Amino acid sequence: MRFDNSYLQLPGRFYTELAPTPVSSPGPIRVNRELAEQLGIDAAWLASPEGTEVLAGNRLPAGAEPIATVYAGHQFGGWVPQLGDGRAILLGEVIAPDGLRFDIQLKGSGPTPYSRGGDGRAPLGPVLREYIVSEAMAAQGVPTTRSLGAVTTGDQVFREGAMPGAVLTRVAQSHIRIGTFQFFLARQDVDALRLLTDYVIERHYPAAAEAENPTVALLDAVVAGQASLLAQWQLLGFIHGVMNTDNMLLSGETIDYGPCAYMDTYHPDRVFSSIDHQGRYAYRNQPGIAHWNLARLAQALLPVMEVEEEKAVVLAQASIDVFPALFQRAYHSGMARKLGLAHTGDDDENLAEELLELMAREQVDFTLAFRRLSDLARPATRPGVGDLFEFPAAFDPWLERWQQRIADDPQASGERQARMYQANPAFIARNHLVEAAIDAAVNNDDFEPFNRLVDLLGKTCEYEPGLADYARPPQPDEVVSKTFCGT
Repeated sequence: MRFDNSYLQLPGRFYTELAPTPVSSPGPIRVNRELAEQLGIDAAWLASPEGTEVLAGNRLPAGAEPIATVYAGHQFGGWVPQLGDGRAILLGEVIAPDGLRFDIQLKGSGPTPYSRGGDGRAPLGPVLREYIVSEAMAAQGVPTTRSLGAVTTGDQVFREGAMPGAVLTRVAQSHIRIGTFQFFLARQDVDALRLLTDYVIERHYPAAAEAENPTVALLDAVVAGQASLLAQWQLLGFIHGVMNTDNMLLSGETIDYGPCAYMDTYHPDRVFSSIDHQGRYAYRNQPGIAHWNLARLAQALLPVMEVEEEKAVVLAQASIDVFPALFQRAYHSGMARKLGLAHTGDDDENLAEELLELMAREQVDFTLAFRRLSDLARPATRPGVGDLFEFPAAFDPWLERWQQRIADDPQASGERQARMYQANPAFIARNHLVEAAIDAAVNNDDFEPFNRLVDLLGKTCEYEPGLADYARPPQPDEVVSKTFCGT
C-alpha cells in the first residue's frame, strides 16, 4: 500500500492518532482482488499471511499513519454532539494508478476515544453483510464504499450473546460526513469549518474552487450527488436503514450497511431496521430524509460562505431547494430506463406510478416484476424469469398500455431489452440469501455460501435457470423482516 495521508495535514482536533488493537488469531475470509488491483495494491500480498495481519490490524504497513476521526450527527432526528470512529481506524490514504485518492479503513479494529463505552469490535455477521451488499451495490453502478477484504479475529464479540469477531477493510473516496461539519459548527469552530471546507473542495470538488462562491458551489455539488444517489437507491428497492447525518458522505457514496435491505415484496412504507421503530427511514421517506440531512450541512456551511448572514441563508436555501427537482429528474429518468423508454412523454410518470400502485396492491416482488417486464420487451431470445414470476391478471390492462407505449418508442426492441436488463437486475443481495450465508459462516465455519453469493453479485450476470435459487423471492419460512446494526 503506497500511502499519501492528506487528512493528517488538518489540525489534531479533527482526529486522534492511535493504532488498531491487535486480535488473537487472524484468519483470512476473502480479499477483493479486483479492487486491490484498481488501487495499485498487490492482491497476492494482501492474501498472504502478512496481508492478513495488516487487514486484522496486527501489523501496520509502511506509510500508514492510523487515526480515528471525530464527528457528530443527528441520529433518528436526535442531536448527538460527539460521535466519531468508535470501532474504526483509518490506516491512511492511497492514490490509485488512475490518480484517484482513497481511504483505507479497518472496521472492527478495537476501541477508540469515540467508542462511548463500546468494545470497538465487529461481529462476523455484520462484516459479511457489508461485504456482500457493498460489492453488490458497486456492481450495480451505485456510488458506494467498497470492501477490500475481511478477516476473522479468533476472538469473541458479545452482543445478544457470544459471536465470532471479524474486521472489514473498507475503501472510500473519503470518510468525511455531514456530521464532521456539524461537530465543528456545534463548537463554533469557524476556523475548522473553513479548513474542512477547503479540504473537501480540493479533494472532491476542485471545480468549485473556481466558482464565485466556492462554498455555495460545494453545497450545490453535494446536493446534486445525493439526489442522484437517492434515485439509484429507490430504483433498486434498496432501504438504507440508518440515514443519520453521520452516515452521509460528502463524496456522495453509500456508507454503513448495518440494517440495510433490498425489498422483496414491494411496499413504499417498508422498514427493516430493528431500531427504526417509527419508520423514519422507511423506503418512501428516504429522499425526504436526504433533503433534511442536506439542510443540516447547509446550516454548518453558513459561517464560511464569506457573505453577510442574511445573504448566506438565502444562498444556502436556494441550494437546498433544488434537491427535490434534481431527485425527481434522476428518478424519472431511471424509471424510464426500467420501463424501456428512450424518450419520455407527458403521461409516462403516470404510467410508472400506476405500475407501482399495482405492485403494492398485488404484493408482487419488486425486482422480479421489473425483470419480467424486461423479458416481455421483445419475443423470447434468452431464458427469462417467467418460471419464477408472472404478472397477475390485475396487471393485464396496464401491460397492454405499456406495450402500446413502447411500440411508439423509437428504440429497436433488442436495444430496448438490453438497456432494460441493465436497469433491472435479476439478482440482488436478497435478505434471505445474505442471512443464509451469514448463518453458514457463523454457525458452521462454512464460507462457501458467502463466496458464491459475492461472486454472483459482483459481476453482470445474465439470468440462467440454473441460478434460479439466487433470483427467486424467499419462501414464507425464509422471509427476513428485521435487520440489525451489529454495534
